[in-house]
Amino acid sequence: MANQSISIIMIKEIIRLKEQGYSHKSIREILNISRTTVIKYVKRIEATGLPIKELLKMEDSELYGLFINEQCHDKERRYAIAEDYFAYVRKELKRTGVTRWILWAEYKNKYPDGYSYSQFCYHLQQWFDHKESWLHMDHKAGDKMFIDYAGKKLQIIDKATGEIMDVEVFIAILGASQYTYVEAVENQTLESLIRSVENAFWFFQGVSRAVVPDNLKSAVTRSSKYEPTLNERFADFSKHYNTTVLPTRSYKPKDKALVEGAVKIVYHRIYAALRNRIFYSLQELNNAIRELLQKYNTIIFQGRDESRYDLYMELEKSALGELPAQKYELKKYKLAKVQKNCHVYLGEDKHYYSAPYKYIGKTVKFVYSATMVEICYNYQRIASHKRDYMKYGYTTDHSHLPERHRYILEWNPDFFRKKASVIGEPVEELIRQLLNSKTHPEQGYKSCQGILSFAKKFGNKRLNNACSRALEYQAYNYNVVKNILEKGLDLVEDENTIQQVTIPFHPNIRGSKYFN
Repeated sequence: MANQSISIIMIKEIIRLKEQGYSHKSIREILNISRTTVIKYVKRIEATGLPIKELLKMEDSELYGLFINEQCHDKERRYAIAEDYFAYVRKELKRTGVTRWILWAEYKNKYPDGYSYSQFCYHLQQWFDHKESWLHMDHKAGDKMFIDYAGKKLQIIDKATGEIMDVEVFIAILGASQYTYVEAVENQTLESLIRSVENAFWFFQGVSRAVVPDNLKSAVTRSSKYEPTLNERFADFSKHYNTTVLPTRSYKPKDKALVEGAVKIVYHRIYAALRNRIFYSLQELNNAIRELLQKYNTIIFQGRDESRYDLYMELEKSALGELPAQKYELKKYKLAKVQKNCHVYLGEDKHYYSAPYKYIGKTVKFVYSATMVEICYNYQRIASHKRDYMKYGYTTDHSHLPERHRYILEWNPDFFRKKASVIGEPVEELIRQLLNSKTHPEQGYKSCQGILSFAKKFGNKRLNNACSRALEYQAYNYNVVKNILEKGLDLVEDENTIQQVTIPFHPNIRGSKYFN
């Protein structure tokens, strides 16, 4: 203790106590320093030749010149220089990639006769302990955002019924600056948690590299000391914001000390201020919280000259990751089987969505939001559709179907008319008349397909002739064209022969004698 180094603040205390008439022994006990140190500095006070009251009025810089720069020993001067540097070290250690070794190297370059690395670290840690800053020294700027719900609830009143409803209070805090976000929400469901964390990101104007929830049930489906299991939807949310979820370890209070400390301060700074106020909606309550939160974040830390907001602007804001272009769309998950028609049924909407035909009979997973529906198999997306809320409707990507099915889906009146026009005008006209004769065009698609197929078997010329014959007798159907071609009537020019042959004999046809 004989060579104990003390700061300007301690020297001022010695001067003040000496002025009040305290003995050397009393000063030693009050300030918890050695008796020899007290005697040494009292002698230096006397050596200045200045009245004690005048010394007390001096600025720190003037006392520094009297007691540190010029008159103290080299060892004490080294400590005083290092002590002034420690405040800078505390702030710089919060920056990503900055270590004590780097800061010591800068210090040594500036002060070649300064402490060695081991001495520097020893005095730095002593200074940290004295400043009680160990709670947040390990947090790098932009690294972690701690989240939790307050144990105590706030209330709103339903104007219509007068019912008093409890609401949850969500709290998020950035590790390095302790900049804080507070929001009242209806409940602690996963949807509510995701929206609150998202609101915190946008309030902080950036994304931390990790989110640390206190093993919240809505975020962590299974707690574990080594590898907790995250809720699938919360994990998907973190992927959208390019951040990592790091749940705190069970029964490890230091993992969550920062946010638990913030909860206690929120009780004092926000809950207490709102205790006599009445709110009729969450929005009204949150507006009041936001006003108090702004004051809370700008309060100067005790024993320091900066606030949470100051540290956030200086250290944390620039270290946060960029926000995505769009906010996260809440998603749901369902299992279903691909049916034989290559479609999967989403029960919530009573709607069918197509999936590639090779997955027929497989159990797949629906991942759907308000606007999109994705179908996944073995963690791979196999189909994506816009969400359609039409009950019992079908949303189909034709590429998902087998080739034969795709061909059928292309059928429409224009499809067949275009096919027929390539063969010839009689064929095109017959197809047009056939489709017009049906109550619904789809009733004639099979007939059209059959008529057009004759072009391969009999050639375009014969099919055109056959269709011309059928048009003359206004017989717009497949069987008439087939009969003409198979019997070669398209090659016969005698109209009477055609009439005889085209009216076949049938035993069920009654003659004129039957009616006599």
